[in-house]
Amino acid sequence: MSEAVLEIRNLGINFGGLKAVQHVDITVNKNEIYGLIGPNGAGKTTIFNMLTGVYKPTEGNFALFGEDLTGKSQRYICRSGIARTFQNIRLFNNMSVIRNVMVGLNDDPQLKCSVFSSMFRLPTHFKTEKAMRQKAKDILAIFDLLEERNNLSCNLPYGKQRKLEIARALATSPKLLLLDEPAAGMNPNETAELMETIRKIRDMFDITVLLIEHDMKFVSGICDRLTVLNFGTVLAEGTTEEALNDPEVIRAYIGG
Repeated sequence: MSEAVLEIRNLGINFGGLKAVQHVDITVNKNEIYGLIGPNGAGKTTIFNMLTGVYKPTEGNFALFGEDLTGKSQRYICRSGIARTFQNIRLFNNMSVIRNVMVGLNDDPQLKCSVFSSMFRLPTHFKTEKAMRQKAKDILAIFDLLEERNNLSCNLPYGKQRKLEIARALATSPKLLLLDEPAAGMNPNETAELMETIRKIRDMFDITVLLIEHDMKFVSGICDRLTVLNFGTVLAEGTTEEALNDPEVIRAYIGG
């Protein structure tokens, strides 16, 4: 029997009188690549915002490996093992590529040194920084960004900026990685490469992936299971093939 990584039960949120999301139940199992899809305005990113502490649910709860994280702070949730990327890329544009990843390593307990060591530039500080830089290089190599490490992140092409954002999220050592439209704006070659990279990091780091995506070719090519949302509620769920062929899902996407 598969181990549940994320359990969402009766999750919902209201904004004034607007019920943006209601009665959502999802279980994502260990090492799955799980898709959350639906038309624009269906509530997908709102769910990501609740799972990462940006919004506090007005009903229901969610748990990571059995620990209830409902209403916890963004930092607590991140430290517990949930990391994310965003629809609109959010990098530190005036920092180098490698520094962007090193930011994600900031809470790594194996890469800590005291304020005293850092203030007085003691050998421990340089040893820790060297180890952090090496770990960042290792992550960048997975995304074929190692040669770009000293460039400013704002100077990367769009597709590589997308990769860098995922690399920075991966640096936090997540158990669950949330990807919000990771293939948005990518050409077919970049999209195919991204699919392989997501599978690679799932296997290398033993993590589980929950993603939002509008590219149905991407979704059908990578997701094990799907939940389809419409107007903030679950419209269908199941294997990718079952969900995409559901008559209600087809109607929601193309009308009629």
